[in-house]
Amino acid sequence: MEPCGGGGRLRELRREAAEYYRGQRVPQRVEEALNALFPLCPTDLYGALANYLSTFSKAPVICKLAGRKVLDGVGKPTLEVEIYCTVKNYEKRICSAIMSSHSHVPENTSPEITEGDEKERNDTVTTAVEWVNESLNTMLRDLKPTDQCEIDKMLGEYFRKKVEEKKEIQKEEEEEAAPLSCAPSAPSAPSGKKKAAKPGKKTSSTERTLPPAEPIEPVLCGSLAIGGTSLAVAKAGATINDIPLYLHIALLKYNQDSPKEMTLPRPMITLLNCEKFSPAKLKLVKEVMLIPPAQLSLRQGIERVLDIQKEVMRLLEPAGKVPSPQLADSKKGKAHNTGKKAPPPALKRVSHLGCLITGWDNLEQPLLLMQTACNNIGLELGTDMCLAINCAAHELMDYVKGKYEILTGTFKSPDEMVDMYVELINNFPSITALVDPLRKEDRQQWNNICCALGSKCYLIAEDAATNISKIKIDQNMNVPMCSGVVLKYINQTKVSDLIEFTGLLDGQRHITILGSPDGESSDDSLVDLAVGLGARFIKLGGLSRGERVTKYNRLLAIEEELAKNRTLRSEANFEFPDFAEETQPGKEASDIIPPPEQDSLPPQLSQPALQVHSLPAQLPDNSTLT
Repeated sequence: MEPCGGGGRLRELRREAAEYYRGQRVPQRVEEALNALFPLCPTDLYGALANYLSTFSKAPVICKLAGRKVLDGVGKPTLEVEIYCTVKNYEKRICSAIMSSHSHVPENTSPEITEGDEKERNDTVTTAVEWVNESLNTMLRDLKPTDQCEIDKMLGEYFRKKVEEKKEIQKEEEEEAAPLSCAPSAPSAPSGKKKAAKPGKKTSSTERTLPPAEPIEPVLCGSLAIGGTSLAVAKAGATINDIPLYLHIALLKYNQDSPKEMTLPRPMITLLNCEKFSPAKLKLVKEVMLIPPAQLSLRQGIERVLDIQKEVMRLLEPAGKVPSPQLADSKKGKAHNTGKKAPPPALKRVSHLGCLITGWDNLEQPLLLMQTACNNIGLELGTDMCLAINCAAHELMDYVKGKYEILTGTFKSPDEMVDMYVELINNFPSITALVDPLRKEDRQQWNNICCALGSKCYLIAEDAATNISKIKIDQNMNVPMCSGVVLKYINQTKVSDLIEFTGLLDGQRHITILGSPDGESSDDSLVDLAVGLGARFIKLGGLSRGERVTKYNRLLAIEEELAKNRTLRSEANFEFPDFAEETQPGKEASDIIPPPEQDSLPPQLSQPALQVHSLPAQLPDNSTLT
């Protein structure tokens, strides 16, 4: 409402009020006049004036970036980026963001390689700190933190120039080393005999046609600065706009159209980490995860997972304290003892993923353990809780044999892997998702497994989606046929990249999973990113270790906030696409493996493994899953 008294009088009052905020006292006549115009108490009067005058101030702009080396949850160095903005002519610290670390080094790597990886990690963090404090600090000064797209474009261009500089340096080094390579080298031992096949040994066609592994994309030293700065800018933009980060991300994705309702991602909670290089035989399973059903709230689902985890820990007590795990009768809910007490695998320690580390001798053991734990506390696996398995098959390939080593000494070709998974899902229908069941290079087998199992469970690519900038080509995805992908915010990934790529996934009816890297930090921004981007699932690890529990707590806080604001939309039940109807035209029928009928299985496969009444220490030689 425009106060009476004329425009000239009001301008005079504003001028004299501004002098007051410069440290001069407002004349009494002005204060009396303002009280007449604004019938408020003095405190409210000056507050109203401050709010009114603040509308004429400049929008906050970035005045300084500060980068520093910190430690992540596993003790590795990583980058923290702080953003300072000029707010009403004062420099103010707005927020900070800590990047998580992601390592490609396998579990059984030699100490020399591990030491080299640690040195490389230190170098890339040191370089990232220099980029932030020097180049990026100057480049982003006086920009608005709310201009996320513009800033991300500048960051992308800066990174592209750094990549070109690196290539030029490598090219010069190769040219300098070229004359030395022409010098005659000492004769080496003949390698033909070592590579030649032994007499009588046949070379299978699988070995000849196995697609080679794609080389690991090199990580540019300092790339953490790009992702860390982009995330810090997003957090600063949310702070300036006085809204939560997840809402700020949603507004960026949907072009400033505020969503009326939001759906929370379902957590894929890791309960067991099956150590692939332990003395136990099983190598196929890396993680056994639990997914709470959609009818439960997040809090109810997490509490239910904690109950199952408590029962699993009881069943995994060392032999002699409690009986070995027995498969419970689903009708009575009580365990039955068949007389055979197989010693359970030893409980070693808590993984960096925040879950229990165990070793197994066959694929059925951890799955039967999950069912036993659920039955013992009155839950039905598949209805009251769903399973997901991270196979990490890319870590199992023996390139000499051209096969996957799923158990110690047991190998399967890519086609045999598809058959094995079909049988596994038939025997354990409670499995809702398989993560990385095959290498990303085995694209034909991905097609086959999607056609065979895509309508029964999610088939997720995680290893194939590590580098977002490499899997997006124009408007297509450079990933194998799958139900969805796991995206990780690492290295030079920018917030705009996630927004663009998740929009592409949504358009192609793929599900998006935001995944937590190996070396997590205490920064809980990943949860806000998942909520704002509309991810279907979020993969955070187990319910232990502070850097992971912090993210679960943030997820619970967002659920409470959305429920309080009445903007929380309930999630639908799992919906699996039918890949058989979406196959590419012209594909031969022989290229698609249909789901096998139960009656067509061999006699030894006709009895589901769920009918076993005890958890065996070792399956028979004709085990169906080995």
